[in-house]
Amino acid sequence: MPAIYPVSDLKNYYSGIVNSVSYGNRVYLTKNGVGKCAMVDMRELEDLDKQKAVLNLMAKLTDARASVSEAGGISAEKLEKELGM
Repeated sequence: MPAIYPVSDLKNYYSGIVNSVSYGNRVYLTKNGVGKCAMVDMRELEDLDKQKAVLNLMAKLTDARASVSEAGGISAEKLEKELGM
């Protein structure tokens, strides 16, 4: 269950809010009852960034496969010639 606190509680930074953040246990801050921001464990944030990068790469690979299927590819020899190899 996520911990939810009003943003005004940040005045008491060490009131336990920061200590309640852990991997898989985010803290959500609200202002006037509306979600404003979240605090996430740094290791979890790094893992989320890695997952995002993998998903972006997979999307680009899917687009590339579709492009090759539609437009066709080129031979290795032609590629080497275009690259000046």
